Amino acid sequence: MTERLDRILDHPVLGQVLDTIADGVFALDHQGQIVFWSHSMERITGHTAGAAMGHTCRFLGFSDCLGVKGHGNIRQCRVFRGTASGAVECFIRHRDGRDVPVIKNATPVRDSRGRVIGVIEAITDLTELEKARAKAEEAARHLGERHRMGRIIGKSREMSPVFTAIAAAGESRATVLIQGESGTGKELVAGAIHYRSGMAAGPFAVVNCAALSESVLESELFGHARGAFTGAVADRAGRLEAADGGTVFLDEIGELSPLVQVKLLRVLQERVVERMGESRQRRLDIRIITATHRDLGAMVKAGTFREDLYYRLKVFPIRVPPLRARKTDIPLLIQAFMARQNRATGKQVNRVSPQAMQRLMDHDWPGNVRELENAVEHAFVLCRGRTISPVHLPIELRDNRTTERLPDREPALGPSRHTITPVRHHTGRSRARMTRESLLERLGACNWNKAEAARQLGVSRTAVWKRMKQWEIPLARPDQRQGPGQDRDRDHG
Repeated sequence: MTERLDRILDHPVLGQVLDTIADGVFALDHQGQIVFWSHSMERITGHTAGAAMGHTCRFLGFSDCLGVKGHGNIRQCRVFRGTASGAVECFIRHRDGRDVPVIKNATPVRDSRGRVIGVIEAITDLTELEKARAKAEEAARHLGERHRMGRIIGKSREMSPVFTAIAAAGESRATVLIQGESGTGKELVAGAIHYRSGMAAGPFAVVNCAALSESVLESELFGHARGAFTGAVADRAGRLEAADGGTVFLDEIGELSPLVQVKLLRVLQERVVERMGESRQRRLDIRIITATHRDLGAMVKAGTFREDLYYRLKVFPIRVPPLRARKTDIPLLIQAFMARQNRATGKQVNRVSPQAMQRLMDHDWPGNVRELENAVEHAFVLCRGRTISPVHLPIELRDNRTTERLPDREPALGPSRHTITPVRHHTGRSRARMTRESLLERLGACNWNKAEAARQLGVSRTAVWKRMKQWEIPLARPDQRQGPGQDRDRDHG
């Protein structure tokens, strides 16, 4: 007698076992019609066993259908040809019309002669898991927002006091002194304070005290009257006066000359300003925030900075830690910089390889966050795929002890254009393979002297010349016009 799957599944014990399984189970006979439908299938799909019996599995609307296209014969399904499907993540259509995320796993059932007499499919409901995934993705999207204040990004323990101080400073009008190394984001801290304060509707003026000479800075800050000095052909309001009702951020305050220090002290004490060349006092309603990478306390002891001004400025000090002290923030910062570069360039770089991330984490970052942002921008110039690799990083971040190639999927910078077989010296040690970028770097350092570049790289001048031709590197320095006698170190032949 021909064995039939429905008769096998009619066994009362087997049916009870299948009905107690949390995963949904249904079976198709040799014609592809449903002959068994567990209680869990009713729960997952909303369809009762009575409604499902006799249908093919098409009525479930699987988004991934194991090789059956359109309204083709269900017998064309590869499971009916004897091949188990393996776990497939897809969607099925619930009775109420919504899509249910599931994992399905189909297995052919054979009779004693090895013939396929049907298929059993198990369905795992992923609804709760999908909700958890959605929550995780939502958390990831908001991660930057939760760990940033303005454009300041960080979740490290070292940055927590900075965020607390910004919030507190925003609620007052106290004069703030921001201290930290160059590139740590002191201007961003000042901006965050301003835009969280009651003066956010007013101007936010930024003056770099180190970028201007004493006379120019004095006019820039306090303004001048017509005829105050040669070239002063009209009255001009200074930055302090123009920022009335807002905030003035004085960066690199440690660079102020003694004269400007005295005039700024009066502004802080009396909230008035006098333009150069006139005696009229103009009352100001401004908040002053200053910043420096220098030790003002040491400058006071050395007599180069006024003690009374120092104490006026440091009413509420904030110290921004260097990046090397908060390296756990580096991945978060990189993600933010990558998103910014993707928007600016139209690329879709969304990953940093583990090797590249390790080098980014190991670097000391003397230029702090600004240096990190520049490193990401540098990587975007070279990256042609979706992943930043060590070879895309600035040369000071690459490990010269290893040899790397750009990924094959990035043909514009493919392996054939970027590697030279290492040469072995009499010491028995071999140098790392040369890349186009390292050759350009060395040529620049050697003023385009190819013989010296070859010596430093450990290859022959002929190899350097050939690679320059292969990689389309100019034989003469790009900023020079090649004339007779130039490039005398070039090999011929």
